[in-house]
Amino acid sequence: MALQVGIVGLPNVGKSTLFNAVSNNAKAQASNYRFCTIDPNVGQVDVPDTRLDKLAELVVPNRIVPTAIEFVDIAGLVKGASKGEGLGNKFLANIREVDAIVHVVRCFEDENILREEGDINPISDKEIIDTELQLKDLESVEKKIQRCEKMAKSDPKAKADLEVLIHCKNCLEQGKNIRSLQLSKEDKEAIYDLFLLTDKPVLYVANVDEASIHSGNKFSEALVDYATKEGSQVIVMNNSIEAQISEMDNEDDKQLFLEEYKLAEPGLNRLIRSAYKLLDLITYFTAGVQEVRAWTIHTGWKAPQAASVIHTDFEKGFIKAEVIAYDDFVKNGSEAACREVGKLRIEGKEYVVKDGDIMHFRFNV
Repeated sequence: MALQVGIVGLPNVGKSTLFNAVSNNAKAQASNYRFCTIDPNVGQVDVPDTRLDKLAELVVPNRIVPTAIEFVDIAGLVKGASKGEGLGNKFLANIREVDAIVHVVRCFEDENILREEGDINPISDKEIIDTELQLKDLESVEKKIQRCEKMAKSDPKAKADLEVLIHCKNCLEQGKNIRSLQLSKEDKEAIYDLFLLTDKPVLYVANVDEASIHSGNKFSEALVDYATKEGSQVIVMNNSIEAQISEMDNEDDKQLFLEEYKLAEPGLNRLIRSAYKLLDLITYFTAGVQEVRAWTIHTGWKAPQAASVIHTDFEKGFIKAEVIAYDDFVKNGSEAACREVGKLRIEGKEYVVKDGDIMHFRFNV
C-alpha cells in the first residue's frame, strides 16, 4: 500500500533534516536556503514493531519483512504560497497527493539559522501554513460550487453536494480546517474529488533544541496546547539528533548515543508509529519458516480485503482464514502449539481483522 505522509512547514524549520533521519532509502539536501528542496523527495520507511521481532525469534524464518509507509519531503511553504508566491503552486500540488501531513514547527532559537518571520512563534508559524492551505482549498471549493449550482436545479445529488460545499466554504472563510467539520462518509463524497488539503489528518513535530528533548520548552508547550484543542498530536524531538542516530550503522554505537541523551528509543520510532496510526492503519502478520512478514491494512477491513494485499487472487478466491491472536502465539510459542490448545480459529468472509492477528489464508485459484 503506497500510503504517503508529507512533511511540510515553513523554510528552515528542520523538514529536510527530519526527512534525512526518517528515510531509509533516500536523502534530501538539508541546507540553510529558502528553497533547498525543489522536487519532493520520497523515502520508504520501515515501521518499528517489536511484535515482528518477537515472532521472528519464535519462528526463526529465512527472512523478516517489516511493513512500511512513505514519507515525502516537500519544500518550505511561505506566506502567499496559495497565490503562487515562492514555488507555492507546485508545492501545494505535491501536498495534495499525500494521505496525511506531518507539520514541522520550529521550537528552538538559533541566530545562525535564517528566519524571515521574526521572533520564534510556533502558533503564528502554524497559522501561516494553515491559512495557505485553507485559501487553496477555498479556491477548489468555490470552483466546484459554480459547477454544482447549475446542476442543482434539476439534479438532487448535485443539490445535496452543493449544501456540503457551501458548508465547507463557510468553514474555510472562518479560518478553520475542513477536518474540523468531521464530515460523515456520505457528505465526504461531495468533496472526494477535490483532495482538500485541510481535510487530511495532521501530526505536528515540535523541533526543539537539545536541552529540551525530554521536557520540551515554552515554544513546544504552546504548540501542544494549541494542537490539543483541535484534537491533534504533537511529537517533541530534536531533528538534528535524530539525523545523527539514523546515520549510525553500528547498533552498539547507536545504543550508547541513546544512553548519552537518556533516550529509551529514537524519537523517530514514535513519529513513524504515530504517522502509521494517523493513517488509520493496523498490521497483521504471516509467520512461517520462509518469512515472517508484517502487512498493512486499514482499520475495519475484513479478511478477504486483508488477503488482497498479499495478492488480489487471494481476495477473489477467498475461502477462509486461519487466525491466531498475537498474544496467544507468543504464549504458546508456535502455530502447532496454538492449534493443539484450540487457539487457532477458522474465520470467514465477514471476519474483521484485528491489529496483531497472525493469519493464513485458504483460497481457490
